[in-house]
Amino acid sequence: MTDTLHGHRLYGVPHSLFTGIARSYLRTQGIPYVEIPTRDPDYAQRIMPVTQRAIIPVLETPDGEIIQDSLDIIDHFERQGVAYSAYPAGPLQRVLAIIVQYYGCQAMLPHAMHYRWSYREQQEGFLRDAFASGSGAEMAEKIMGRMNSYLPQLGVTEQSIPAIEASFEALLDVLNAHFAEHPYLFGGRPSIGDYGLIGPMFAHLGRDPVPAGIMKTRAPRVFRWVERMTAPGLDTPDFPGYGTDFLPDDQIPDTLEPLFQHIATEIFPMLTDKLSVLDALIAKHEPKDGEPVAPKPHQRYVGLAETQFRGVSVQTGVQPYLLYILRRADEVLAGCGEDQRAKVRSELAARGLEAALPGDRGYSVDRRSHIEVWSRPG
Repeated sequence: MTDTLHGHRLYGVPHSLFTGIARSYLRTQGIPYVEIPTRDPDYAQRIMPVTQRAIIPVLETPDGEIIQDSLDIIDHFERQGVAYSAYPAGPLQRVLAIIVQYYGCQAMLPHAMHYRWSYREQQEGFLRDAFASGSGAEMAEKIMGRMNSYLPQLGVTEQSIPAIEASFEALLDVLNAHFAEHPYLFGGRPSIGDYGLIGPMFAHLGRDPVPAGIMKTRAPRVFRWVERMTAPGLDTPDFPGYGTDFLPDDQIPDTLEPLFQHIATEIFPMLTDKLSVLDALIAKHEPKDGEPVAPKPHQRYVGLAETQFRGVSVQTGVQPYLLYILRRADEVLAGCGEDQRAKVRSELAARGLEAALPGDRGYSVDRRSHIEVWSRPG
């Protein structure tokens, strides 16, 4: 039963990357909710039988609808109409925001997990308290061990760690310069790109002691943005008179260009190599429309890609979920006129990001009955 005082129930925990995205959105929009930890018996008894797996965040609406995944939660409210839509009207801003979203909640998973678990000894007390408060003391050790074990499949190795840390520091530098002049990525309100970034930048990198210390000392404007993204409404007193809209005429601020250069350098060739793994998987198994992407609902990785990150050879897991995010950029272009579509593609190519759009591959990924499935044209 939902809480009529708070309206919506958000099942999640403070240290969860994807819960942080949904929470940030709810707070920005002023949507009443109460957050419920996964140790609550209600989660196992009522929510998991519907979602078919132990996964967060899950939102339960006042009328009992259950929505799983931060992106689906955002899109649920976007369809209803909210105070500060996360999707810019301009096609270039919108496509770039989706690419930033992908970078934040997918390409930054190695950064988030490295700083959490490679520095476990320095953060043990903080992490143990966080996991115990979310899942109970008995489950904390088991969950922490499982999370720690994910590092190799994320490409976090002794060889790649220096590149990951250099990447984090470079990201802080470019974002710090941008947030000195703008409250959010594309203007006066958070975009879907801001929400993609806030997942790792709050739950792991802005909260765990080691990376949070680096952020506060190296990039105070970034830390202030993290505060802004987790506060109610638009917390922008340091930008008086800035306004609450996205920048007009689909313009991209000069201060954001280094971020796109950074992203283009880091997501390739890993993204193209992951897409190649998915292409080969589809060619081999020829799944039907609606067929689950993995044999079991809790499985999100379907293979390994041999690739590189910042020139370092890595082996990393492949999640079809990446297509669930990036296909939205293709949909933006599909809704444009021919001239506008060509202009956006030209702008993406100039930034080295045109290949971030998967394009027509004869398949995509959808979510049906809370499970990722292959989507095939009829």
